[in-house]
Amino acid sequence: QVQFVESGGDLVQAGGSLRLHCVTSVSTFSIRTIGWYRQAPGKQRDWVASISRGGTTSYVDSVQGRFTISRDNAKNTVDLQMNHLKPEDTAVYYCNVPGSDKWGQGTQVTVSS
Repeated sequence: QVQFVESGGDLVQAGGSLRLHCVTSVSTFSIRTIGWYRQAPGKQRDWVASISRGGTTSYVDSVQGRFTISRDNAKNTVDLQMNHLKPEDTAVYYCNVPGSDKWGQGTQVTVSS
């Protein structure tokens, strides 16, 4: 089963930017769709963005226009560029494939107001 290692989280001020990084244990080319998810304190884990093997992207409405997901099949990585961050973006961020119940450690993003 594919494993993911996330990194890049940090404490930033509102309006700032972060780039999250996800390394996969297998070739990303072998994975049809990869997504980023987040879990805020006391809330369920939610989907944030996805990218297909062919590069088609989709986003939850709350991050549309602010976040950009990308994948590099040569490096087996999936990144999430986050701009114009808001306090409500504070969460632990994870990458995974749809339908999987095996999660990595995630990376903490904290946005101060």
